[in-house]
Formats: sequence, C-alpha cells, structure tokens
Amino acid sequence: MVVVASAFGGDVKLGEEKSTHLHFYMHDILSDPNPTAIRVVKGPPKLPRLPNFNFGDISVMDDPLRGQTRRRSSSDGPKAHRASLLTTNLVFKEGKYIGSTLSILSRDAAFALVRELPVVGGTGMFRLARGYALLNTYSFNTTLGDADLELDVYVVHY
Repeated sequence: MVVVASAFGGDVKLGEEKSTHLHFYMHDILSDPNPTAIRVVKGPPKLPRLPNFNFGDISVMDDPLRGQTRRRSSSDGPKAHRASLLTTNLVFKEGKYIGSTLSILSRDAAFALVRELPVVGGTGMFRLARGYALLNTYSFNTTLGDADLELDVYVVHY
C-alpha cells in the first residue's frame, strides 16, 4: 500500500498497485462527410509521395476507439476518444473505466509500422498511471489520409 500526503495536509491511501492491458482500434478518418480528424494548419511545402499532406500540417482528432478493425462496427470494446496535438488523452466514456483517463506524451513516428509511446499519467481508476502503448498502423490510405490504428496499452496504476 502507498500513502501520499496531499496539498491539504491529509494522507491519501492508494491501495495496491495493479496492471492493466487495454486493446483498441482507432479509426482516423479525414475523407468522410463526418471526419474524425480535421487539418487546422496547412504547412507550406508538399510532402513527396503524399499529395494531400504538407510538412508542418497540424490536425485535431476526435477518433472513436473500437474493439475491432471495422470502422463501421458498433463499439464492442472499451469506449474512449482520442484528442491530440502533441499529447493524446484517452477519455473513457462507458464501461468499467467510465470517467477515467490515460495520458500519452510522445513523438509519433507516423510512418513506422509500430511505435512505442509512453503513458505518463491518468485519472480515476488510472490514478498515477505509468506504462506504454504500442501503436500499430493497421492500414493507411495515402490518397485520402484515412488510417486504422491498433493500440495496445499496458499500464501500472493504483
């Protein structure tokens, strides 16, 4: 058991440390009439071999996470949303982890097949979380910019 002193002077008992593995698919859709990602800043130079992308582009995403690879499937896995600029926040909207969050802060080498991203914190059931996420590009359409990504998240928390 861990005891932490709070800013208000009282002790907070956190209980035993636990580990959790979460698995989702994220569908990053730019081409749909209802996209989950939107470019908010267009960088000046074009990227070779990627006609719809510029170096320096900044996009904002609100991608649903699902338990399977099909984009149009119902969410049968843990529901969360990802919103990112330089950080990614997974916000759990229902199920066992409702109201909890996980925060990922990392450089994302987007064209690497699998990336390891550090989990730097969390709230709710993931209070004081630490760990890592493996982000795998399941599919990517270079013309449309649509991507299906697989996330395996491994965290230790209280």
